[in-house]
Amino acid sequence: MINSKVIAVVFGVVLAGFLPHGGTASAAAGAIAAPAEAVVAAPAAVPPATAPRGRAYLFRGALGPIFSRGMDRLTERLQQIGIDADVYEFTICRLVAARAIETYHENPAPIILIGHSMGGYCAVIFSEMLEAEKIPVSLVVTIDPAHVTHNVPLNVERFINIFLSKDVLGGGDVKPQPGYRGHYASFDLSEHEEVSHITIDKMDEVHQQLVAKILQLAMTPKDEGEAVPLRFVVPPNAAIELWDSGTPVFARPEETLQKIADLHHVPLWSLTQVNKSADKTPLVPGERVVVPRHLLPLATVSGQSLGR
Repeated sequence: MINSKVIAVVFGVVLAGFLPHGGTASAAAGAIAAPAEAVVAAPAAVPPATAPRGRAYLFRGALGPIFSRGMDRLTERLQQIGIDADVYEFTICRLVAARAIETYHENPAPIILIGHSMGGYCAVIFSEMLEAEKIPVSLVVTIDPAHVTHNVPLNVERFINIFLSKDVLGGGDVKPQPGYRGHYASFDLSEHEEVSHITIDKMDEVHQQLVAKILQLAMTPKDEGEAVPLRFVVPPNAAIELWDSGTPVFARPEETLQKIADLHHVPLWSLTQVNKSADKTPLVPGERVVVPRHLLPLATVSGQSLGR
């Protein structure tokens, strides 16, 4: 078994070398193709897109070819559904971002950023560089990002953080900047003992949902009313469902959180964590209750139904 303290020391050395230089590196290092063994079966047919599906930039963490191979697998899946996707080392983050800015100015398309560990830190730095150029980011996903990861900048339309709050190698609890108006959801998996820093980026149930969200990106409405930030500690035996944000509903006479959970097809724990009301006590009529939501119901990808 890999000693996490040894890994932490190695990560610290890499981080120390990265931060003072602002993340630049040799231009000779470019996109690295995902390994052939990670290829999964592609859908039989992909309908033609009516709008640009976007460009996805994925980033490995420190010692990425060893510990962040999940980014390679996810890149393969995105390529198979027709998304322009590449995976990089986090050390060339700023170089890749600079090229992405040039590409966007020449041919605008939605931008998706996904990163594991220091790659998650990179995804936010990348977003900040785009913000300086007034370029929006359609979706950012950080997977157990480093503790040094900055807050979510205001140009990010949707942000998802999947992390382990007790982890020394990642554990970045990334929060939105003041004034953030996009869709935000944070999922702490620290109670899932089967998940570690070097397995969290390889979870198939997470990959399936991310692929579906990206596949539907062009069809996803940008304005679906008030977007309430969500912060969850996912219970140990609960399925990991990646909602986009919360939406307010108002209680009717004799309603309880359990009834609202049943009505909206969400688990009761998701309501009790974001609403202070007792789960069985009748709510006050008109009382505001936040319910987690998907901006679009998750589609079926590779023959598997996603979401509820």
